[in-house]
Amino acid sequence: MSKVYDKRYFDGWYRKRDLGGGAALARKVALAVSVAEYHLGRPLKSVLDVGCGEGAWRAPLLRLRPKLRYLGVDNSDYAIERYGARRNLHWMPFGDLAALPLSESVDLLVCSDVMHYLPDDELLRGLKEFSRLCHGVAFLEVFAEGDEIVGDLVGLQRRPAAWYRKAFARAGFSAAGSHAYLSAALAARATALELPGR
Repeated sequence: MSKVYDKRYFDGWYRKRDLGGGAALARKVALAVSVAEYHLGRPLKSVLDVGCGEGAWRAPLLRLRPKLRYLGVDNSDYAIERYGARRNLHWMPFGDLAALPLSESVDLLVCSDVMHYLPDDELLRGLKEFSRLCHGVAFLEVFAEGDEIVGDLVGLQRRPAAWYRKAFARAGFSAAGSHAYLSAALAARATALELPGR
């Protein structure tokens, strides 16, 4: 039986358990915005949230940057039906990102707590689109093999960290620390110590 991301799922994992809580999410969002703006050299204008669920990142992003354009995509029928229109969330599986029509790529691509649940083929198919979708910074929060995980373990793919690093590099992104990855254009301008392993 496959996992269903319905109201019961979001209530159980995000409201009742409140893993991390609102303050932790606000810090995470502030980190992603700061890193993106530092490397872009200007205020953040656009965000694509891949695997957005109910769009939890939207409100803290808009508190920091009220004029920013936010777009979320997810394959939860429940989240899109309930929040889609008012939060600009659209239905799309991760592996179908090639079908996402963006008029221009975004400053910040967020993919938080998603990729470690995807099978290899779907994950790699979606990652191929990241360089088309984002010219700036990707915030890719993912748990790797050996990480202590408190939360949903159903369908968790325990891949080595090196597997993800290689997949992100193939997708055109270089690690900049704390889940931040720079597009090829930004990585080319980064200094040696801003990119681990350079």
